[in-house]
Amino acid sequence: MELKHKTSRVLYSYWNTVRGTRATPRRFEIEPAKIAAILPWTFILERIDTDAFRFRLAGTHVCDIFGVELRGSNFLDGWSSLDRLAIVRHLAALTKHSAVLSIYLEAAPVARASSQFEALLLPLRHTDDKIDRILGALTPLDTPPWLGELPITAKRVISHELSFPAGVSTTDANDPQRPVALKASLTAPVLLPTAHARVVRSERRQFRVFEGGLGNNNADKT
Repeated sequence: MELKHKTSRVLYSYWNTVRGTRATPRRFEIEPAKIAAILPWTFILERIDTDAFRFRLAGTHVCDIFGVELRGSNFLDGWSSLDRLAIVRHLAALTKHSAVLSIYLEAAPVARASSQFEALLLPLRHTDDKIDRILGALTPLDTPPWLGELPITAKRVISHELSFPAGVSTTDANDPQRPVALKASLTAPVLLPTAHARVVRSERRQFRVFEGGLGNNNADKT
């Protein structure tokens, strides 16, 4: 996973430091003061069920992007059926297997050119030690002139990628319910070297596919 925006990299670094050797930190361990500089671009989601991830908190800049107060709204609203299905599947992996999700998307207001954004979603444990909170960030990769003045009315996924933090436990790797792709990815670092990846494109999407790494012991870790 290559995080393009500084905000995403700072948030991931903080989350990674807090979790230590665990797969996932706990919600109460996240201290807003520690990420004050990027707080306006961050948010926290609460998992209600597989089709509802409700905004509990959203920074001012994130709300400005949408032109509304996001608290209480569903993160999954407003996507096309195909985009929503892909995001739902990835969020299931995030909440069940401590995966990290990055999404690159295009968004635009009415009658304006679209701009690219990066979203990063990181798992947090909360209720009954379950992963039912998500720490995230949403940032523009460039700054369009309409940002903060006009709300986006359309958005679509350009690419999305799941990865796993180094040190994630593989004790349940033989779980028959675990998708094969997840079993193969458990020991991969979050930031994977692009030299060992290939890009697969479809008509609307772009995916990065990582080959099996059992025979590759020289992959760089970041």
